[in-house]
Amino acid sequence: MASDITPLIAGNWKMNGLQAQMNEFQALGDKLATLENRNALVAICPPATLLAAMSEKGAVSGIATGGQDCHASPNGAHTGDISALMLKDAGAAYVIVGHSERRADHAETDAQVRAKAQAGIAAGLVPIICVGETRAEREAGKADAIVAGQLEGSVPDMASEAEIVIAYEPVWAIGTGLTPTNADIAQMHAGIRRLLVERFGARGQTIRILYGGSLKPANAKEILAVENVNGGLVGGASLLANDFFAIISAA
Repeated sequence: MASDITPLIAGNWKMNGLQAQMNEFQALGDKLATLENRNALVAICPPATLLAAMSEKGAVSGIATGGQDCHASPNGAHTGDISALMLKDAGAAYVIVGHSERRADHAETDAQVRAKAQAGIAAGLVPIICVGETRAEREAGKADAIVAGQLEGSVPDMASEAEIVIAYEPVWAIGTGLTPTNADIAQMHAGIRRLLVERFGARGQTIRILYGGSLKPANAKEILAVENVNGGLVGGASLLANDFFAIISAA
């Protein structure tokens, strides 16, 4: 993990979380209060139903919040969608765009992800732009090309000035318990860093690159120590205060 980039540990609750789970959130805040030296930024992206309440409580404990997706338009006749402005209004600081589950379940294209990232930036949010290959693509030797293409198509030009975060999530490792080797992670993150620098110059050296894909307490310390891993996008482990706190502590 680059020493000059403050790591970000972001939790993606996905379609999980009722009012009862606010107890876990409160427990996490209590645990964070015990840290003498907190060296990481912490964020949780809950379902939209909990966003406002979590944002209010998080302001006290230093936990930022984010949305799990947003529409590319600021408002309009888009039943069931949520805009980046609405997320901002509810207290969010981040928004996840292009998660592999959105790309697969909703057939989102790079162009759509790019438009959502632009909407997030325009609303004052930091987009966490997800990229990653499937198992078939990796086994076919296409992982680097797939990720490079997603970066080119999904990251807006305004990233040269606005803050963004990249999250590399090997699709085949999400929720499966499988993880790439540390060497695989290092190679991919180095490639992402190189592409960011080629496109944005010195600015590309400062963009956070998170690792996502079965990041858990047992492997967090070694993965977060890999060069160019500037934090993590955590799924299931972020639902439990003890597990998420262990990952934050590893950072």
